[in-house]
Amino acid sequence: MSESRVPRSRRFLVCEPRHFAVQYAINPWMRPDTPVDVDLARDQWQALISAYRAHGHTVDSVDPVPGLPDMVFAANCALVLQGRVFGSSFHAPERRPESTAYETWFKTAGFDVYRPESVCEGEGDLVPTRRFVLAGTGFRTTPEAHREVQEFFGVPVIGLRLVDPHFYHLDTALFVLDDDNIAYYPEAFSPGSREVLGRLFPDAVLATREDALAFGLNSVSDGRHVFIAPRAEALADQLVTHGYVPVPVDLSELHKAGGGIKCCTQEIRS
Repeated sequence: MSESRVPRSRRFLVCEPRHFAVQYAINPWMRPDTPVDVDLARDQWQALISAYRAHGHTVDSVDPVPGLPDMVFAANCALVLQGRVFGSSFHAPERRPESTAYETWFKTAGFDVYRPESVCEGEGDLVPTRRFVLAGTGFRTTPEAHREVQEFFGVPVIGLRLVDPHFYHLDTALFVLDDDNIAYYPEAFSPGSREVLGRLFPDAVLATREDALAFGLNSVSDGRHVFIAPRAEALADQLVTHGYVPVPVDLSELHKAGGGIKCCTQEIRS
């Protein structure tokens, strides 16, 4: 069945974890007293970049800025659709300077950038599908930002409430498999949001809590290949059953800050 799945070449924006550290705690994964191996983090990140390129994807890179240890999590910087950039406005003061660093890159690359008035953390909470944008709230991005996104892109926005602090961003609890389907962990969402997802995606791949806690849902799919945390074994087995090809990439050192594969990956959609 996997032969029927067709990959689509993507353009990704990333940032090397040269200054990666856990210096503060803004989610349950972060413990400032836990040592971080920066060399290991860079090696694991480089393995992700190599995997993307080996599967035909284009990768651009933003220069990391000293003093911004979470800048490696490029997904949080923006949502890019139809060549238009909806920037970020971070909830945590420690991360707010990242918005300017990424905005500078986008403008230098020829993009106009809209800076939201409301708290919004880019693709962390904004997950575009073929028909609409799924938008998370509850811990970071606000419902007001959802309305800004809809007005800016003219695309329907479906608000979803997150209820488990371990899944503080939508991209830790859900990812898009292809034009028509997603994978997600139901218990990360409020009852009403679970009902919405069930109606929109009746054939979705449902993950266990164990696989979600292993960052299995912080994955990137090109429509056929799914770049996924290796510890999410049950989810990977499900994906194979559904015709996808898992590509395990270990970012365990970056998990110490609450991020994984998707967190490190901003997609530039033209």
